[in-house]
Parts: sequence; C-alpha cells; structure tokens
Amino acid sequence: MKKSSLLIILCATLVSCTGNGQKVLKRYQIKSGVVELESTITGKAIGTTISGTGSESLYFKNWGAVEVKEEESSQTTTTSIFGNKNTDTSKTHTMYKLDDGESYSVDFERKEIRKTNDMAMEMTKMFQKDADAGKVGKELLESMGGKLLGSEVVLGYECEIWDLMGIKQWLYKGVLLKSEASIAGITTTKVATSAKFNNSVPEARFELPDFPVIEEESFMDNESFDVDMDEMQKDMDRIKGMSYEDWRKMATANDPEMQTMSEEELKQMYNMMQKMIQMRQ
Repeated sequence: MKKSSLLIILCATLVSCTGNGQKVLKRYQIKSGVVELESTITGKAIGTTISGTGSESLYFKNWGAVEVKEEESSQTTTTSIFGNKNTDTSKTHTMYKLDDGESYSVDFERKEIRKTNDMAMEMTKMFQKDADAGKVGKELLESMGGKLLGSEVVLGYECEIWDLMGIKQWLYKGVLLKSEASIAGITTTKVATSAKFNNSVPEARFELPDFPVIEEESFMDNESFDVDMDEMQKDMDRIKGMSYEDWRKMATANDPEMQTMSEEELKQMYNMMQKMIQMRQ
C-alpha cells in the first residue's frame, strides 16, 4: 500500500472515531440513542425520472461502539426514449452492525451475513491519541473544504450544519439528524422523524437475523498492509516541514493514482495531513 493512501485512511479514521486511551472508542458524543429517519429521492436526468422513498432506523450504545443501522427503500425509475416509456421499481433492504470493532453486513437476498473487522476502528487502535472527537472532526472537515454554515434545531436538538462538496449535514453531537444532497439533477434528502438519546436501548435492537455468518479477510490481515511505525513517524515528521509545492512533487512522483488527482484534491489532502500531524503532537 502506498504511504499516501495510508495517510488518507488515517485522516478518514480520525474523522469517524478517535482513540482516547479508553477501552471504548467514542464515535459519538452521546452514550446511547435511537433515531428514526425518512428519506426521499427525486430528479430528472437525460430522459430519466427518478423518485423514491425510504426509512432508516439507527440504534447505538457505548458511545457508538455498538451500533445497528437498518434501512428499507423503494425507487422507481422511468425512462422515455424516442416515445418508448419504461418504468422499473426496485426495493432494497440493508442492515449493518458495528460491535466493538467487528462489522456485520446482512444480505437479505442471499440470507447470509458478512463479518469483518471495521477498518476505522482498527486504524484507531493502532494510532491512538488523546483527542476530542468533536474537535478532530470539525478540523478535518474544514481541511477538506467543509464549511460550518450555522445551526438549526431538528426535533428539539440544536444541530451544526456542515456543507462538504454540496452535501449538507445536520449533526447533533456527531449523530446525523438531517442531510440534503443534489448531484447531477438528483436530490436526496434524509430527515429524522424521532430521536431519543441517553436512554437504555433494548438488547433486542442489536440482534441480527439468524443467517449463516461468513468471515471475510480483515484489512489488517491483508499482506499488502505492512506498516513500520517508526518509519511512518519519520514520514509524518518530514511532511510537517514541507511546503505544499514540495509535498506535491514528492507525492505525485511515483504514484499514478496521485497523478490523476486535481490541484484542489491535492491541496485538500495536504491540509488534511497537516491537521492530522498537528493533532498527533
């Protein structure tokens, strides 16, 4: 794995959860919660009309270290070409569980469950540092071009409104209560219809269907992942003292993937790395 790719993963890891020297990694700034959301999708693009609705349930405890998310949705696509009209409706049912670093993905069609270790949690355990989850997330959102637009109350909870690449998110202590996105003429919205926090969540909410469990290779078990921690620290120290121009020349010299990135994307990555390095000091 390229060192540049690893650093991107580290940045993403720090956004999603942070190690704070405790056994429980706090993904949210709330101990437990139950959130019900409804979603809609509408839009037109090149002779195609899309519409759909969905519902999502989120249950979590232990500051988000244990979480179950289940979603059901229906989407209708109508295509008109040269007077010919075709309508197709598809339905999806997904369910995910995170349990102290172990990730489960339920496939309702095949009636099986895929189990692996969550990459973000594994990376956090490797690169633990004392940090406030909210502060880290905000700094990294800003380094990626995210903007804090203000605040708004959703269901009685005051949320921060963040805009990142045209996607708006209303976050209450790290928990999503609303989102809006418009991409290529398609608008997707998600809004919480109920939210209760810091109450006891029934254990039954964290149970998965009685399907066979298939264990998949962990990110850390992959032979291509071989990190020398001392070498990584040296790389980070070297990058800390680099200007953007010097870093760009080094990063793109022998990495084809980096060479395809735009100037804006490279600058965002450089800023993310600098933020990450500062927070590890």
